[in-house]
Amino acid sequence: MMPIIEVQNLSKNFRIPKDKKYSIKANIADIFRRKDYEILEAVNDLSFSVDKGEFFGIVGKNGSGKSTLLKILANIYKPTEGNVNVNGSIAPFVELGVGFHPDLTGRENTFLNGTILGLSRKEVAEKYSEIVKFAELERFMDQKIRNYSSGMWVRLAFSIAMLVGTDILLLDEVLSVGDKDFQEKCFDKFKEFKEEERTVLLVTHHLGQVRKFCDKVLFLDRGKLAAVGETNEILDKYINF
Repeated sequence: MMPIIEVQNLSKNFRIPKDKKYSIKANIADIFRRKDYEILEAVNDLSFSVDKGEFFGIVGKNGSGKSTLLKILANIYKPTEGNVNVNGSIAPFVELGVGFHPDLTGRENTFLNGTILGLSRKEVAEKYSEIVKFAELERFMDQKIRNYSSGMWVRLAFSIAMLVGTDILLLDEVLSVGDKDFQEKCFDKFKEFKEEERTVLLVTHHLGQVRKFCDKVLFLDRGKLAAVGETNEILDKYINF
């Protein structure tokens, strides 16, 4: 069976300027000098695959490249080297408020975000009531998003991502902001995803969630693959590390 996600020799580098210029004169002078950059290797020669229907956890310390990896899979970043093959539609939830416009209402942003994720306006309209009910924001959908709390942003964005019916869901610390009741509702939805054989990539520091839901785990260390395999085995390695 062909993997739903296949990553081969993936690397992503960022160029970080070494010197910062704080005056207009210094900035003008800098135009005529060779710029000095430091290369940050955020992801370094990663190869792994994810099968259809897997809950795939990604763990590692801060700065290990977890979020960068998800953004490459979501096609937000382009890799410096290597290949990524994705055989399905993706709903990325990799940064709070991505796809939302603060001056539009919750209702307008729901249709905008649903369209970005590949649904027609009619399809969003059919799912609208279910999205709003899941987010528990019935009273606030005609208010501008800029007036929402961070928890309200998460509930709406996550509800859209979970209910649009894509093949693959990318989640980056998505439940770190929501309240306990909403988290429990999301966990129930995860169980449905497993039954529907939808694929989920979950980045989190909450190892209990990883043990509970994930079939396999990828452990990243400073952008490199430290280990990948069965959940409990890899988490034990990570904890010892």
